[in-house]
Amino acid sequence: MNNLKNKNIIVTGASGGIGNSIVKRLNDCGSNILASGTNLEKLEKLKSEFKNIKTLKFNISESDKIEEFIEKATKELGDNLDCIINNAGITQDNLAIRMSLDEWKRVIDINLTSTFLLSKFAIKKMLKNKSGKIINITSVVGHTGNIGQANYTASKAGIITMSKTLAIEYAKKNININCISPGFIKTAMTDQIDEKFKEIIVSKIPSARLGNPEDIANAVIFLASDQSNYINGETLHVNGGMYMA
Repeated sequence: MNNLKNKNIIVTGASGGIGNSIVKRLNDCGSNILASGTNLEKLEKLKSEFKNIKTLKFNISESDKIEEFIEKATKELGDNLDCIINNAGITQDNLAIRMSLDEWKRVIDINLTSTFLLSKFAIKKMLKNKSGKIINITSVVGHTGNIGQANYTASKAGIITMSKTLAIEYAKKNININCISPGFIKTAMTDQIDEKFKEIIVSKIPSARLGNPEDIANAVIFLASDQSNYINGETLHVNGGMYMA
């Protein structure tokens, strides 16, 4: 048993491949879900497909509206928040000497600053409950680095150490803050990768395959459940052995 039935959970980036799978698995567990994203058509499709899902279109780049978003989302869930999965993020790749300050700041602001603010305002809600779970989706490249992604790798590495700090600050309040670092996962984004380059990537993965969005969703279910209550400030690597901490 994962004890997620009737738990009130926010999922950002729910209109993407990984976010979509997370929502579906949580629905299977009987959770009450607020699915957020930027693609209204995909959000409406989720809402029509599953009975326990509420949707709220929101772009996390609007940092000045994040507190309002958490308020609205929590109210939609009956004014109670048990867990938030911070999955939304962007890439804007370029080699370092070609990367503009705008490219750098946009990725840092959306991926790192907005994740901090989402966590901050979620914690305020969870303090009232005297419990809660925050799961931040990072990336294997936040540990290894990656060509052309100085901004993205910095943002994901920042989320990891930020999550450790938040875990230290709020562990005594019964709030668990952990990360999941996916490797290369089959999504619309990886479908666009050249097949020869994809073969090179797969050759570096001991499991010899790309991961599936469901692999990340299964990790989310574990960290959101009571089975992970004594795990705090950790990063769960889901990458087929590509990186071992």
